[in-house]
Amino acid sequence: MSSSAIALSGLARRLVNDNLIAEENALEAVQEAQSEKKPLPQFLVENHSIDPVLIAKAASEEFGSPYIDLATLDFSLLPKDLVDPKLVAKHNALPIYKRGNRLFIGLSDPTNLHALDEIKFNTGLNTEAILVEADKLAKAIDAYNAEAEESISDALGGLDEESLDDLDIEAVDADGEKKDESPSEADEAPIVRFVNKVLLDAIKGGASDIHFEPYEKIYRVRFRTDGILHEIARPPFNLATRIAARLKVMSQLDISERRIPQDGRIKMKISKNRAIDFRVNTLPTLFGEKIVLRILDPTSAKLGIDALGYEDDQKQMYLDALAQPQGMILVTGPTGSGKTVSLYTGINILNTNERNISTAEDPVEINMEGINQVNVNNKVGLGFAEALRSFLRQDPDIVMVGEVRDLETAEIAIKAAQTGHLVLSTLHTNSAPETLTRLLNMGVPTFNVATTVSLIIAQRLARRLCDNCKTPAEDIPEEVLKDEGLLDVGIPREEITLFRPVGCEKCTSGYKGRVGVYEVVRITSEIARIIMEGGNSIQIADAAKAAGFNDLRASALRKAAWGVTSLEEANRVTKD
Repeated sequence: MSSSAIALSGLARRLVNDNLIAEENALEAVQEAQSEKKPLPQFLVENHSIDPVLIAKAASEEFGSPYIDLATLDFSLLPKDLVDPKLVAKHNALPIYKRGNRLFIGLSDPTNLHALDEIKFNTGLNTEAILVEADKLAKAIDAYNAEAEESISDALGGLDEESLDDLDIEAVDADGEKKDESPSEADEAPIVRFVNKVLLDAIKGGASDIHFEPYEKIYRVRFRTDGILHEIARPPFNLATRIAARLKVMSQLDISERRIPQDGRIKMKISKNRAIDFRVNTLPTLFGEKIVLRILDPTSAKLGIDALGYEDDQKQMYLDALAQPQGMILVTGPTGSGKTVSLYTGINILNTNERNISTAEDPVEINMEGINQVNVNNKVGLGFAEALRSFLRQDPDIVMVGEVRDLETAEIAIKAAQTGHLVLSTLHTNSAPETLTRLLNMGVPTFNVATTVSLIIAQRLARRLCDNCKTPAEDIPEEVLKDEGLLDVGIPREEITLFRPVGCEKCTSGYKGRVGVYEVVRITSEIARIIMEGGNSIQIADAAKAAGFNDLRASALRKAAWGVTSLEEANRVTKD
């Protein structure tokens, strides 16, 4: 068979047979499209002036996929929140409509099966191709991404000082039920305006927590942004009790009770389709009540696995473990290391109509449609173990336990994973090997640990360097690179480029956002053998390293070597 016959299979051969392009031109186009990494239909439209309608219809007939004219679609009805805009742009693949558990994707290149597979992984929906014209697809994707890029800050952009009194804020009780606020002295306009402005500023600034703190002579407000606390205001000290009262009114807490901690929630609607929840906790201190608000953005659960910072091999191991019908996936790390987002991302991938998914959380931070979420409540005897035991009577496919805290919970979770269920949970340990020894120290038999746990993810969050102002760090001596271990992480020396934070109007101290640093360890036969023989975490860590699994330190250094974060930040989150 000639090289031209091989090259001109499929769409190219169809176009030649339909007299839309000469055979020699088609062969040249195939080769050049491949070298430029462009879909063949797009290349033909740009360079050979073939009518894109004819190309799309020819592809439809050749591959048996339906054809649709994008000009006939109402773009306001496209499914906007199902597919990460980055995936749409990466694959030239436009979500057109959803029917049941099927998502129909507009493509100009019918051979782009990788796009369908990756979107299926990220959405949990079955994907089917619809052929469209290449030129209209490019314009439609630009419009789709422009609309999808409307951030929370954009939604807040129209709010001015006058609207601070009239934000749509709802109090929510412990069971998630909306309540009406009762009028009080905390409702006076200046206090309302100040508290609302603080909440809005925190959302705009990407903060994760807001701290209202009374001391002997001062009252301060701090935001935690990218994992670091920053002071943003010092209101007059005599307003402390009224600010605290306002926050308690907003979250339906008892204003008169100042001696014990209280928990509540606030829901702020910032646009027609966007609401932000705040988890509120009060704590009596020496000089008044300290109140901390955790900002819960539902969109963080739908970031998609590509946005979390996993390296390609780590991401694939996580996806492979999620695809298994049974077993246990454990995510470990300190508070604030992003464990919840990793778990929610995995659950979101698994969330389809064919699966029964139940979660036990303390508390439920983000509501997810299609998931049976349970708030554990130890005061009434509903702990993790009790919730998990009940789940097993509810015909589950997938179970998520917020945390394995004791032997009873561990044993029930292990039993669930052994009897045909996929179990996801967290532990508070410092590394993947220590997670295994922690289970053994709890009293879980070695055989159960070795045969049930399939994957462990240890993680930290490092601040991401601002792309607008970061500058190369060219004065770092070679011996420093060697001492830090940068020359031992599998990256050629010529590809290592370290950067330093500078600081500009678009970032905070040279950093903007955070990126995950991961140690992903699959339980290999060698690691299972060490567990069965009662080995310690050091032996397990050595076996993991020998199997090619990067530890947290190596993963952080690799992100520094690629210029994603700084060496100082890598040291902050991983160096002992």
